[in-house]
Amino acid sequence: MGEEPVIASAKDAADDGRVLAFGHLLGSAGRLEHILGRAIEEECGISHLMFEVLLILGRAGGPGLPMRVIGREQVLTTGGVTRLVDRMEAAGLVERAADPEDRRGRLVRLTALGERTAVRAARVHVDNVQRYFLDPLPEADRERFVRDLRLLSLAARDALPRLP
Repeated sequence: MGEEPVIASAKDAADDGRVLAFGHLLGSAGRLEHILGRAIEEECGISHLMFEVLLILGRAGGPGLPMRVIGREQVLTTGGVTRLVDRMEAAGLVERAADPEDRRGRLVRLTALGERTAVRAARVHVDNVQRYFLDPLPEADRERFVRDLRLLSLAARDALPRLP
């Protein structure tokens, strides 16, 4: 790569290609989150964050996951994950159960309603991901774009400090 331009003014900063590229990423992510999250909420009655937790628990299967694992996956504080799981439990989507490997620990797992809600929300989500996220891209670039996003996501995850 050539020599990077020097930022000497606010205009230089605003016009820098790296700043613009990241701004495009944030802008598209924010808009897509709003569009896709609203659809899940309107059609399934859950927030996009709740849907993400249902997916995390569905992927884990088995007896469930400790709340700290859910918090780490979603970058939530212990208080934040507790409040979220409390709301999901009150809605009948998840339940807490004893951890067979830690007598003091509790695991969070899907209920039957949580399983059905995850499936219904995923069907809505997949249609909207296709429509708003993939269809606007040239078909030949889609697979590479998704791979590159995963690389960015993993690099950012690895750069974050580990939560206790």
